[in-house]
Amino acid sequence: MTDRINRAFLFALYAHGEQRRKDGLPYIVHPFEVGMILARNGADEALVCAGKVLGTVPSERKVVVEGINVVTCHIKPRKQGEEGGIVKREAAIYASKVQVVCPKCDKPTRVAYEIKDGKKVRVCKHCGAAL
Repeated sequence: MTDRINRAFLFALYAHGEQRRKDGLPYIVHPFEVGMILARNGADEALVCAGKVLGTVPSERKVVVEGINVVTCHIKPRKQGEEGGIVKREAAIYASKVQVVCPKCDKPTRVAYEIKDGKKVRVCKHCGAAL
């Protein structure tokens, strides 16, 4: 990872370090996942640092990310006086394209699970650090 992406991560970690999601995971996992979606889909460094999830489609296991998978839609006017035209918008991509970045080894990694102190913990496949 570049220095700029590392600084963006540290800023997010500082801002959201103690926050937890409803499922109990640290909030910081979300910015990691968004950054990995953007990086894998060819986004430049600035967009990876500032990636924003616009929405999710849980029933289809998809996410909509700003600036990724932009499609062109042809809009037909529905009312008299309304203009039609060509509009660009983001389409959903599969959430399975998300990969977590290990904070210890700075590599995209698959997630393994281990039982520690009676709790299920996510662990990096490369270095074994807790995520």
